[in-house]
Amino acid sequence: MKKKILCALCAVLVLCALCVPAFAGEDATVYVTISSGKLELARKPVALSDADGDGAMTVNDVLILAHNAEFPGGAEAGYASVAGEYGLSITKLWGIENGSGYGYYVNNAAAFSLTDAVSAGDSIAAFVYTDTTAFSDAYSFFDKNLISGKAGESVELCLSAAGYDENWAPVTLPVEGAVITIDGVDTGVVTDAEGKAVVELSGQGTVVISARSETSVLVPPVCIAELEGGETSGDVSDGAADDGKENNNGWILWVAVGAVVVCVAAAVFAFAKRRK
Repeated sequence: MKKKILCALCAVLVLCALCVPAFAGEDATVYVTISSGKLELARKPVALSDADGDGAMTVNDVLILAHNAEFPGGAEAGYASVAGEYGLSITKLWGIENGSGYGYYVNNAAAFSLTDAVSAGDSIAAFVYTDTTAFSDAYSFFDKNLISGKAGESVELCLSAAGYDENWAPVTLPVEGAVITIDGVDTGVVTDAEGKAVVELSGQGTVVISARSETSVLVPPVCIAELEGGETSGDVSDGAADDGKENNNGWILWVAVGAVVVCVAAAVFAFAKRRK
């Protein structure tokens, strides 16, 4: 009888330990940007789940979830994908059916397929090509995803674009001559030859910094600025690996479930000691 009770307690301990990663992943958040020549979503937080039921967390799941949350009529009305010769590909994005004119990136790197894996904290960007002849739209991004400060303060940003070298190997290129915008309004600030620009922050609460170019077709970049002196959206996060930030919800769940594991372990050892 004693052995049975001890075994049961041990089993509970093991079960709790196994549940930690599962529970911690339930609130995993990714950050989604969608554009169609203009920004439709700017780093919208999306709770990650297996939306297409294939047993994996992928780019396809993220786009389904983002449309369900933000597009009128959900993914059924605004998003579609199909399996073809080159794998799963987009056939409709944000309600736009544009042939093969779509692109998508994970953490500013081109994704191979909609079935590419994603995880908590990732940034996913998808866009509709506006140039459906030469497909010259250039995916662009800032060196910062999220900044904070006050109106009137200045911040330096660096704008880059995805491109190819003479051997068609992927490279990152500085974007020169792009005009920085804040909430769609031109600031008059232009990036230099290195893609750098010093921007004076304006507005209050949550504002979206982006850029446009008169000489090239840029997929709008996004940097979210949280400014003091106004209400914030409360739903943006850097979510980038380069600044070491973690998902707070996941951290809390790890601590909570970890505490349960410790308590059960203590009970097991105390029981075993009393029965010696």
